[in-house]
Amino acid sequence: MAQDRTTLRHTFNTDAELYDRVRPGYPAELFDRLPTGRVLEIGCGTGQATEPLARQGRPIVAIELGEQLADVAKRKLSRFPQVEIITADFETWPLPPEPFDLVLAATSFHWIDPDIRVAKAAQALRPGGTLATIATHHVFGGTTAFFADAQECYLRFDPDTPPGLRLRPAAEIPTDSAEIDASPDFGPARFHRYEWDQPYTTQAYLDVLTTYSGHIALPPSARAGLLNCIADLIDNKYGGRIVKRYLTELRLADR
Repeated sequence: MAQDRTTLRHTFNTDAELYDRVRPGYPAELFDRLPTGRVLEIGCGTGQATEPLARQGRPIVAIELGEQLADVAKRKLSRFPQVEIITADFETWPLPPEPFDLVLAATSFHWIDPDIRVAKAAQALRPGGTLATIATHHVFGGTTAFFADAQECYLRFDPDTPPGLRLRPAAEIPTDSAEIDASPDFGPARFHRYEWDQPYTTQAYLDVLTTYSGHIALPPSARAGLLNCIADLIDNKYGGRIVKRYLTELRLADR
């Protein structure tokens, strides 16, 4: 049975150390696209996007719902005195009086209540400030035959898997500016895209899969069956190694 957004967004807190170790980060050049100034980060996780900004010397207030994730972020970023990690949900967290120059959500904006996220981000920004959202897409490429074969594992163990599902090339992934276009608070959205490959051993790929909300939410027996099926496929047909292609998309909009 499909899980709702409110339930699924709590799943990332189940193993914060593993999440920090195996989740893919973001292309370094992406951070050079972000405007300077004071940053509010929504859903910082364990700090994958926070740390590159902190190394640039930016003052950052980072909000994270998961206590374990926030604890890892606090430990990682403790050497940056200009970074503050707050354990809270963005929807109910009271905005400070001083506005921000940048509101950033890295692979987290879609987890925030859609009735709140754009308007509250605008309230957090100074006039002329920027809302930046980063999305990660799984796209066609890398070891393409493996990902087609792996769908048989998902069809066996995950009842929510649509029949015939296949990864699409990056060029076929549409940009989405609908909520920005509908907001009276922001100008037109601008997009920057980065396509890149990540190699995985069998265990490394299983590790990253176990940090995805949909996999965590599966019943334990189904999750174990799915992971065993995928492991057997990588080990026996692909020599214990695969390559996965990601599309990282940066969306910018100015208040």
